[in-house]
This record gives sequence, C-alpha cells and structure tokens, in this order.
Amino acid sequence: MLRSILTRFLRPHSRLLVGVLVFQLGQSIANLYLPTLNADIIDNGVAKGDTAYIITTGGWMLLITLGQIACAITAVYFGARAAMSLGRDIRLAVFTRVGAFSEREVQLFGAPSLITRTTNDVQQVQMLVLMSCTMMVSAPITAVGGVILALQQDLQLSWIIAVAVPLLLICVGAIVSRMVPWFRKMQGRIDAVNRVLREQLTGIRVVRAFVREPVETARFAAVNADVAEAALKAGRWMMTMFPIVMLILNLSSVAVIWFGAFRVEDGMQVGALTAFLSYLVQILMSVMMATFMFVMVPRAAVAASRIREVLDTEPSVVPPARPVTELRETGTLELFEVGFHYPGAEQPVLSDISFRAERGQTVAVIGSTGAGKTTLVNLLPRLFDATAGTVYVDGVDVAELDPDLLWSRIGLVPQRPYLFSGTVASNLRYGKPDASDEELWRALEIAQAADFVREMEGGLEAQIAQGGTSVSGGQRQRLAIARALVKRPEIYIFDDSFSALDLATDARLRAALKREERDATFLIVAQRVSTIIDADLILVLDDGRIVGRGSHEELLAGNPTYAEIVGSQLTAEEAR
Repeated sequence: MLRSILTRFLRPHSRLLVGVLVFQLGQSIANLYLPTLNADIIDNGVAKGDTAYIITTGGWMLLITLGQIACAITAVYFGARAAMSLGRDIRLAVFTRVGAFSEREVQLFGAPSLITRTTNDVQQVQMLVLMSCTMMVSAPITAVGGVILALQQDLQLSWIIAVAVPLLLICVGAIVSRMVPWFRKMQGRIDAVNRVLREQLTGIRVVRAFVREPVETARFAAVNADVAEAALKAGRWMMTMFPIVMLILNLSSVAVIWFGAFRVEDGMQVGALTAFLSYLVQILMSVMMATFMFVMVPRAAVAASRIREVLDTEPSVVPPARPVTELRETGTLELFEVGFHYPGAEQPVLSDISFRAERGQTVAVIGSTGAGKTTLVNLLPRLFDATAGTVYVDGVDVAELDPDLLWSRIGLVPQRPYLFSGTVASNLRYGKPDASDEELWRALEIAQAADFVREMEGGLEAQIAQGGTSVSGGQRQRLAIARALVKRPEIYIFDDSFSALDLATDARLRAALKREERDATFLIVAQRVSTIIDADLILVLDDGRIVGRGSHEELLAGNPTYAEIVGSQLTAEEAR
C-alpha cells in the first residue's frame, strides 16, 4: 500500500527527488572524505611536525565542510518541496474522491474517519517522505561508503563492524515488529476521538439541554485514554530503541580503541585508527538514522493503507460515459416502478413507486416516520441510484443525464438545512455565485427571511457560524430555502423544509412561492397536512409503497391512512 501511494504521487516530482539524491550523494561523499583527511593530518602533519601540511590539509577540510553544508541545505530544500507537494496532491486526491462519493460511501467510512484520513494519515505519509529525503537517502550511502573506507584503514578490525551492524539491525527489527500493531490501533482510536468530538460539538445544544456534560466528558475521556494507551505502548518500544543503539555504539567504540591499541603496537598508524573509529561511528549513526525511518514506516504504512482504501473505493453513483446534454422536456419529474434496497438490508426501503409531476405542478409526499420519504427525495438529484425502475428528470433518465445539468435543474432543501461558515450573502450565492444583491433580497422576501436578515448586524454581510449555529432553527431553514430560490431552478424539492416554521409563516411562504415561482415544479415532503393541503397531487407513503394518491379532498374521503394522519393532527390542534 505504502509503496503504491508513494510511487503514484511522487512520480510527478521526480526532478526534486533526483536533486535530493545528487546533493545527498555530494554531502555523503564529503562526510566520508573528512576522516581520511583527518588521518593524514595526524600521521603526516602532527606526527612529523609539518605545520604547513596541517594548514593546507585543514584548509581543504574547511572547504569540503562548507560544500557539505551547502549540499545538505539544498537536499533538505528539495526534500521538503517534494514532501509538501506529495501531501498536497494526496489531500486533493482524497478530497476529490470523497466529493464523488454518494451518501452510501460516506456512511460506510464515516465522516470522522474521512477527516482523519485526509489530515492525520496524509501527514504521516508526508513526514515519512520528508525524513526519507533528509536521512534515508544519505544513511545507506554513508553506511556502505563507511564500510569500504574503514576496511581500507585496517582489515583486521573489520570483525567489529561485522558484529555491531547485524546486532543493531536485529535489535531494531525486534522492536519495530512490536510497534506496528500499536500504531495501527492508534490510527483507529484517533478516528474514535474525532467521532466523539464531532458529535459533541455538533450536538452541544442537546448535550446541555439534557445536562449530559458529565457523561459526554467521561465518554471523551475514555476514547482519549485509549489513544494515550496506544501511543504510550508504541512510545515505550520506541524509547528502548535509542538506548540500545547508543549502547551498541559505545561498546563498539570501546572495542575499536581496545583492540586498536594492539594494532598500533603492530605498526598501525594512530591516524588510521582514528579514521577507523570515525567511520565506525558514521556507520552506526547511519543505522541509527535509519531507525527513525523504521519508527515512521510502520505508522506511515498503516496511514497509507487507510488512504488507499478511500482512493480504491469506487462511488456507487457513477457519471454516465456518454452523458445526455439535451433535454426533451422542461420541469418534469417522473418515477416509473422505482425501488431502492440498501446493501445487506432484508427489506427494500421503496417498492414500485410511480408518479409524474408536470411543469408548474405541486406534488406532495406525506407518510409516517420511516416510510421512505427522504430516500425517495434523494433519488431525484441522484444522491443515490435506484436499485429498480427508472427516475426521469425532464424526460431523461437521471443515470444518463449530465450531472451538472441535472443539478442545475434542481433546487434541493434538505431535511437538515446546513449553512457554511461565512456570511448570509456567501451562503445564498452557493448555487449562483454571480447573483446580485437584488436577487438575494428577492429570495429572502419569498422565504420570509428578509425581516430578520435586515435586523442582523451587517445585513447580507452578517456572519454565519459553521452549520448555521448562530441562527435559530427556523431562521436556518428559511435561509436554506432562500439559497435554493436564488438558484431559480425548474424543480424545487423540499424535504420536510417547513417543519421549523409556525403555521402563519408556513402559509405566507407557500403563498409567495406559488405567486413568484408559478412556472416551477414543486415536490414537497411534509409531516404537516396544512403544508400540503393545496398540492395538485398528494402521495401517501407507507412502508415504502404508495398507498394513496389524489387531492386532499379525494384522499380524505377515500384513503384511511391519510384520514388517520389528518385526524390525528386536527385533534392535536383542537386540543390546544
């Protein structure tokens, strides 16, 4: 998974990676050459008292060091550019894929998990690339070069390298193998933290209304403790790694000096012994730098697999290969024997739904909770694809219609209206960015929202908090209706969009809609009979099937289900 992600997203930045390789190679060569020069100074300068040789060779060491610094800075710059570009591209790819998901895929992953995968998981892969470019490239070059040059200094001491390096790799490998499961658990538990936090922030009013702050605090503390536990377990294994590395490094250095002293008695020069020790330290330090990568690779691999899951998930609602761009009709809706069945569900949500709405008509859908009203509404703008039958908009199957053209014909006000952080104007212009202020005020007047917007500080430029939490439920609902009205579509779909309005405001809004948008087609899902009483066609939905259709009078006279709904509401009103 990790390899495929890196290959796919680093390929466009191959020039930066070549730059990293070239300059890291230059830095490593310079770093490897310095101990040899230092040995020459000791053996040919200090031992012989040749000051001129010391100054000349020292000058070369200074120049090489400056070159090494320049190469290191340039390599880090190229590596950082490559890592940041990779992170940007992965985030864009994940966001684009999530944007193509239908409601089914979003529910499959869950919004908190998708957020974690787009942020935290991408950051883990990005940090791996950054560390690879700054450490992993130079580490093998330094290690291999250090071994070669150390053997040139003295072959008989090479057994210390042959023992130290494998011992270090075995220890690091054993530790890393125990860290991987905890990193995997940690990413999953971060999802749980995001989920709980998102629920608490979104439902803060409900939490406070039911005085559930202590319960929610305890709930968050539990998932937070789970993350801390996984991080501590992984951290403890990580903590043991560096003491082990330093222990092996120090023992190896002692061994070089101890056994090197006997080699000096046999004729080995002191400078060569110093160079051998320097190369051994470089080799082991390179292995230690690689341990940083061993620490990061498991976590990045887990993150990459989670990213790949999102990128490999195909949307269930797929744009047509040859989309229809010419419509046969204007403002018509038709469902022909439509059914919908959720994957794995025993019973279908909708069965054999058929009706037609002509331009200028108002079709209403009413039914008990769970009857399938919202599912029916979601099939029209193709948020879901029907599993049976056909949905037509303007005479064309929505599965064959160009998505942008389909959505341009429909104005949807969802059951839970959502406003974005920004201003009133920016929210209203969401469907029509070039709408004038006059168009915005017209939509607000029809939606019965103009009065409270005028009273807000700044009017159209009044600030709206994320989700619309800075306004009341009724105001949020009216602003969502106004947003759809600004778009001026041919077909309006209101999914229980008048539920937060009082009866008088509801009546004024519907009257204004009928007067100002007389050529538009309306599909209204409602719980209140008063909202749909004037509809041209009322569909009574029960258990996913149409059990009655007709006008209010016709249904009241001949449909027991509708009569029961009307009777229950009238009784409630009379009781008041």
